[in-house]
Amino acid sequence: MPANRRRFLGAAIALLAGARVSQAQTSRRIQVALLGDSVFDNAAYVKPGHDVPTLLRRRLGDADVVHLAKDGGRIADLPQQLARLPARTTHLVISIGGNDALDRAGVLDATALDAPEAFDVLADIVEVFEEGYRRMLVAALKRGLPTIVCTIYNGWFESRAYQRRASAAVGALDDAIFRLATEHRLTVIDLRRVCRVQGDFTHQVEPSEQGGAKIAAALVRALRGPVAGARILV
Repeated sequence: MPANRRRFLGAAIALLAGARVSQAQTSRRIQVALLGDSVFDNAAYVKPGHDVPTLLRRRLGDADVVHLAKDGGRIADLPQQLARLPARTTHLVISIGGNDALDRAGVLDATALDAPEAFDVLADIVEVFEEGYRRMLVAALKRGLPTIVCTIYNGWFESRAYQRRASAAVGALDDAIFRLATEHRLTVIDLRRVCRVQGDFTHQVEPSEQGGAKIAAALVRALRGPVAGARILV
């Protein structure tokens, strides 16, 4: 075989091999979809600072972050967000339920209930919440993608008495999230332990830039860990 032909074939083979490597690298590139509420969609509360998606992009560097979460989102809104998933999405991260809890926050100020009535009201709220969360999670898992879920954090309220009641109620809802996540062997990020000081919050229940940085760091740890098996991360 003439030398020039050998050189041509060698260059063609190298070019083809390089294209295959590039394609394989592209196919392996992580693309994370953030679904849920203002835990992720917090830009309006941190201007001119950085929101959670921006902080996560900076930390991941080698991954794409698709921001589908919407401020004010509720559990029932997740199917609409899932419908917008890009085809190349590799991981789902869901933080939802806080606004569903806020919809029932009025019971925290109720004064006419005795203890049995109060527990009955809380049990009803948890039951409805858990059923809605279960349906949402089943719909998300039908995508067949590694999925991470976040608990609801406690927020930061000026009234310590109200804070105690809110934290107790959130704990009951988070217990439902833990049960469902464990049932499906999902990784859970416990946001109550990620955002836990006043500086982590703004407007009482929104993540500040400081809190957002902590959330982004927790997401990176989760995304870079095993994709199978139940884990609880902070």
